Amino acid sequence: MIKKLTVLFAFIFCFQSFSQNTYLGDGPFSQLIIRGVTLINGDGSPPRGPMDIVVENNKIVKLQIVGYPGISINEVKRPKLKEGGHELDANGMYLLPGFIDMHGHIGGNAQGANSEYVFKLWMAHGITTVREPSGRGIDYTNDLKRKSNAHKIVAPRIFGYTGFGQGSKEPISTPEMAREWVRANAKKGADGIKFFGAEPEIMTAALDENKKLGLGSACHHAQLSVARWNVLHSARAGLTTMEHWYGLPEALFEDRTVQNYPLDYNYQNEQHRFEEAGKLWKQAAKPYSDHWNNVMNELLELDFTLDPTFNIYEASRDLQRARRAEWHEDYTLPSLWKFYEPSKISHGSYWHYWGTEQEIEWKNNFKLWMTFINEYKNRGGRVTTGSDSGFIYQLYGFAYIRELELLREAGFHPLEVIRAATLNGAQALGWDDKIGSVRIGKLADFVIVEENPLVNLKALYGTGAIKLTDDNEVVRVGGVKYTIKDGVIYDAKRLLADVKAMVDAEKAKTNWKLKQPGIKD
Repeated sequence: MIKKLTVLFAFIFCFQSFSQNTYLGDGPFSQLIIRGVTLINGDGSPPRGPMDIVVENNKIVKLQIVGYPGISINEVKRPKLKEGGHELDANGMYLLPGFIDMHGHIGGNAQGANSEYVFKLWMAHGITTVREPSGRGIDYTNDLKRKSNAHKIVAPRIFGYTGFGQGSKEPISTPEMAREWVRANAKKGADGIKFFGAEPEIMTAALDENKKLGLGSACHHAQLSVARWNVLHSARAGLTTMEHWYGLPEALFEDRTVQNYPLDYNYQNEQHRFEEAGKLWKQAAKPYSDHWNNVMNELLELDFTLDPTFNIYEASRDLQRARRAEWHEDYTLPSLWKFYEPSKISHGSYWHYWGTEQEIEWKNNFKLWMTFINEYKNRGGRVTTGSDSGFIYQLYGFAYIRELELLREAGFHPLEVIRAATLNGAQALGWDDKIGSVRIGKLADFVIVEENPLVNLKALYGTGAIKLTDDNEVVRVGGVKYTIKDGVIYDAKRLLADVKAMVDAEKAKTNWKLKQPGIKD
């Protein structure tokens, strides 16, 4: 009985705490001085420090080198704290610009993930800005956006992109209807549009109108439309960013116009969709061939942005790794775990009979895909970091850090990885004068971590990195220490503790224990 009451009171406490969102960070302050960090900037420059960073009213006003590594800091050189100012002791720590997730869905009804759960996981991993590429509607997103801007909730800065046609009373079937919808979307306060493809004349009209209004655009080139409208068509028509990779191999076709679908293929069958997608890149032009180069060069000339979201497909090449990720035990909601399991209905739950052959195809798929992305970066193309979490065993926040690791696997130097996660995203959003790097005049968006993430990106995971000490003790190190957004300091470990308590309460409420699919009691 005592045990039951303890669980009940814990659940009530958690519910009250989370529903009221009582922890709103510390600040903002008229002056904030962050002491003694090593700066890893988003512009590709090498680390330097120790440095004191001075922020006044959410603007960076001074970057002051205060000494040399391994030498005691001369206190005379340090910026002075003003009356009413606040100091953050970060001596020996590493500071980076706030991370930007260019493909972040704010939960979903099917997943049972509410915005607070998602936001805290993002913020606990240093993500201070998110572009939402369609969600529960622009009114819902704008409400959260206003609350975030006013510091009424713990949340990243939000850029809301509406799914094309969302909210329309009838399907958009003419170019003029497309233009009218785009204008109405802009009036509602959307920052851009997420396309999935449509009839060529409709896509042309919508992108043209959207470009006139100066809004952003992204596209998942779904198989239903890609045979007649691939990435090159979109880029020429004014699309600013492509998501994932659909539409890119099709632009690289040399000896076909549609992918080699099996004759019993059905798009509504999720295993068909994802299994055949794993064979798509090998149907495209070979790397560095004339056609491959021509497509890349045209996209470069158009200043086109690639947002690959490698992580969301990683389970396709290693399902067991994705299912057994250590953070699921403490941070994945029961409803979300259920959504991930094999299903003929849930999007991305395509594990009808997923095996070695499918994973080998996807391993080869990744190699070809990563080759294009890395070379695009090498030639000056913009590559950003997006996670698309909430599907396929990829958890909010944690999946973003995995995306950084996969960019590293693709061939990015760790400093190029950080640039993809910060300044490149800011440029794609048209906000690089405000965020994306640590520079005088920009906003105070920072990630602070005790370990050097360039040495080991795993140090950015909320669960940290495993390390053996000189005393032969196995410890966990790292995890983001502080996330600072708009000058407000958030204790990242406290945010993760909030999420764990939320998950524990839901487990207690439903008497649920995480089990791998197909395992019976």
